[in-house]
Amino acid sequence: MTITIDCRMLHESGIGVYLRECLPWFFESGNAFLLLGDGEKLAHIAANHQNVEIVDCTIRPFSIGELAAFPQKILKKINRTALFYSPYFNIPGGIRVPVYTTIHDIIFPDMPELTSKVGLAARMGFYRRAFRRSRKIFTVSQFSKSRIEYYSRNSVPVIVTYSAIQPHLIKHGNVFTDKKNTVLFIGNIKKHKGLSILLDAFLATRKEGLDYKLVIVGGSDKFRSRDTEFLKKLDSASTKVVDFTGFIPQEHCTALLSSATLLVQPSLYEGFGLPPLEAMTLGTRALISDIPVFKEIYGDFPVTFFRAGDCVDLKEKLSVLLEDRDPQALVLPPHLAEKYTFQKTASIILQELGKP
Repeated sequence: MTITIDCRMLHESGIGVYLRECLPWFFESGNAFLLLGDGEKLAHIAANHQNVEIVDCTIRPFSIGELAAFPQKILKKINRTALFYSPYFNIPGGIRVPVYTTIHDIIFPDMPELTSKVGLAARMGFYRRAFRRSRKIFTVSQFSKSRIEYYSRNSVPVIVTYSAIQPHLIKHGNVFTDKKNTVLFIGNIKKHKGLSILLDAFLATRKEGLDYKLVIVGGSDKFRSRDTEFLKKLDSASTKVVDFTGFIPQEHCTALLSSATLLVQPSLYEGFGLPPLEAMTLGTRALISDIPVFKEIYGDFPVTFFRAGDCVDLKEKLSVLLEDRDPQALVLPPHLAEKYTFQKTASIILQELGKP
């Protein structure tokens, strides 16, 4: 059968990684594919695959144009295929074939303080449309599944397809680098990431004489839900103590992950949360909040949990872990290193597509 895949968000952070890493496994399935998105970038990804057709599509996701003015020429192509798959919960208007979507999380109704009333209403409109139009919904954790089922009132089947580690990180993980006196955070500078308590806890360890630098990798531009409280604190912190890099190339991020003494993920909410898995794959320990999804994903892994939102507990756990002046690279046993793979993720999606 021929499957349409919406690839317009291919280069977004979490969504893009999930889709990019699944595509090669999709292409090997024996099906034919129609890919929507940036034609030039897709041509590189689909090179040497005769079962792939690319349709250049520049209509912005979650736009009025997507809902009400999607090009008829493209819709005709889509509606001649067997089904439409979106890696997120946006669905163009005019699609008549069965629709399947992936919803990574449902954070805005769970944390309405992250957006305005108008913004929440708009997002809920897209969520409800996805609930109504999707034959099945895929998601990245049992936690996210439970929240989707709650808001959809169990009106659509929800299948868990865990996110996973990128293969190039697994290869790099076999080459360990010397550890530096750095504590690392990776993620967008949004309120639900818990960065304010991380900064407070880290500065408290500095006052006790622990000579480490906090490196924060992520961006805050274009986010209405950015953590303004944290950014104010960051402005007053010395650059000798805290380094805010913004977005950096993947190879630079990999090097930071490999050389850091510790990764801290103080999130208040996640759908999956990849950085701890990436850190451990590259030989770096992880200190993470005890939110339900992290307990689910990392319960079997050699992580250290602290009470979510508790600055004092985070500071105490930081102090204990950073007092080790000669940290050794972490080596995951095979059963954990292979627990989450995109081959497994893609296989589950392919098994479900087209089933009743």
